[in-house]
Amino acid sequence: MKRLIALDMLRGYALVCIMLDHMPISELRWFTLANFAIFDAAELFVLLSGFLVGMVWLAVERKQGLRAVQWRFTRRAFEVWRALVFGGMLMALVSAGLLALDMDHTAIWHQYAIWVLENPIGFFGVLATMWLQPNLLDVLAVYVILLASVPILVPVLMRHPLSFAAGSFAVWCFAPVLNAFVPNHRIGGLLFNPFGWQMLFFSGIAMGLYRERIMPVLTQHRRLLTILSAGMFLFGTAIVVAAKFGEPALPVRDALRLIYGGEVGKWDLDGTRYMAIMGASWLVAVPLARIMERMAASRLGVALQQIGRGGLFSFLACVLLSVLGDAFQMNPPGQGIARRMAVDVWAMLTLWWISALWLRHGAPWQMSITLRRQAKG
Repeated sequence: MKRLIALDMLRGYALVCIMLDHMPISELRWFTLANFAIFDAAELFVLLSGFLVGMVWLAVERKQGLRAVQWRFTRRAFEVWRALVFGGMLMALVSAGLLALDMDHTAIWHQYAIWVLENPIGFFGVLATMWLQPNLLDVLAVYVILLASVPILVPVLMRHPLSFAAGSFAVWCFAPVLNAFVPNHRIGGLLFNPFGWQMLFFSGIAMGLYRERIMPVLTQHRRLLTILSAGMFLFGTAIVVAAKFGEPALPVRDALRLIYGGEVGKWDLDGTRYMAIMGASWLVAVPLARIMERMAASRLGVALQQIGRGGLFSFLACVLLSVLGDAFQMNPPGQGIARRMAVDVWAMLTLWWISALWLRHGAPWQMSITLRRQAKG
């Protein structure tokens, strides 16, 4: 399967944004995706993950068959679950260490540090059953559920794409009601509603599965689709920008609210956010494709590619760096812009360095283990 360097770059950019967004007093968090788009890095991460699932499914099924690709994604769901559990334990221990050093931080709840020390087995249990999803890692919980459904639902999507799309939309419509039935420590189900976010994830999968067949048809209507996509993206941007202006932009905000109907919720995946990121995906893939390729080939783009290719390992690194970066920026209190900016730069460089080390040493080692297992099988 040929790698798409722009895809890797965007995945890396999403992880950098996630890291900075979770550092409350970061200086660079005011320049992340959420500041100029109605969606944020979480939607970008899920959509790109779905797209990659679709591409990998096609490549593996063609070479090894249906059972092999189903087993691959079953195993991948387990790997993400394992990362959620052990990542949650490690994050809580890091938080406990920081508190022991009298370094306050607000990126995560301090109670995790108390639980992991007072009752580590119980804390492990609530993570393993996904009864509790620590903040910063909560998106992995919905990712586990979605990946676990891939071996069953992707064959259905490939056989009956239109019926699947209709069913996915119907589930999304009732997402808040369905999520309330999911056993969880909080009222209302999981924070990231899997019944809502599945529509974005499977949209990404469909894009990965059908892009070679559908793009020639869509490009015949390139101008119209570009205008519509730009309109959807800019509409979302107008909502975000108008909110930043506050009272002076109230007439504009009221006019926009007549169209989108009020609050644009993230956790159930509001339709406005979905339409905006789908519009952005067309803009990136078609009219801006060459620009994205050139950006991905630049030095900064290559660094972001390495972060993106680090995948799950890079995600865990970005979460832990969020906690550390937050602590470094808060302690001592009253730091100036320059010092907080230095922490931002340190966090980004460290994320890149860790990801590059993983690609050079960790990923080949992991691949060798996989190949040995396949040889024994």
